Formats: sequence, structure tokens, C-alpha cells
Amino acid sequence: MSDPLYKRSLLRLAADAHGAGRLAEADHHGEAHNPACGDRVLMDVMLAEGRILDLAHQTRACVLAQASAAVLGRDAIGASEADLIALRTRLLSMLANNAPPPDRPFAAYAEFAGAADIPGRHRCVLLPLDALINALSRTET
Repeated sequence: MSDPLYKRSLLRLAADAHGAGRLAEADHHGEAHNPACGDRVLMDVMLAEGRILDLAHQTRACVLAQASAAVLGRDAIGASEADLIALRTRLLSMLANNAPPPDRPFAAYAEFAGAADIPGRHRCVLLPLDALINALSRTET
């Protein structure tokens, strides 16, 4: 596939859908919505000592948001809110300024480099991360 945005590896991330679904015993919930296109991501999270013990996402969104949610579903276990805020800063810099991609455990975000030249798609990549940060910033019952 020659499209720099929708590389085969990125499509594979979306298709793998790590963490897709809902988490029945979640103690934190977060949501992010992109009104420009209608994409919506819900995150269910279980925390232990300020770190993600388990998570699940319900993603009704484009391939970029689906793939981003899958990266988090696979790689965010053990992360803290501070880790995720730092990841968001790094991702935004990668997308907006062509900075290097994040390091492990989030190195898979290198697959999103094709979105750098399309500012309207940056929100798609960040949407699942915003939902996850929203989940960690409050407790719901």
C-alpha cells in the first residue's frame, strides 16, 4: 500500500483491536468526542496504586482512532496519568513538528507519522488518549 497515512501496519493495528469492548469492573470511565467527524471513544479503566491495571475501549471512529485505541489497549497497562500526559505531549510534537515518535512502550505510534502532514487528522490519533486521560482524571461510580 503506497498511501503514507493508511499503511498496512497501521491498518493491522486497527484490525487487531487490542482492548476493544467494555470492562465490567472498571472504576474509572472517560470519553472523548470529535464533533467535526462524529468519532467517539469510551474508555473503561481499572487502577491500582495510580497505574492502569486493565482497560477496555469502545471506539466508534475512523481507522486512525481505532488503531490509536488499540495501541493503548495493548501498551498502556502499567502507565500512570503522568505517563499518558507525557505521551500526549510527545505525540502532538511528533504530529505537529515532525519530532521523533514516542519510545517504548508506545513506539507503535511511529506508525502514525503519515498523519503529520494532515493537521485535521491529528485529533483522530489523539482522541483515544484524551479519553484515557479523562478516565484517569476522575472517578465515577
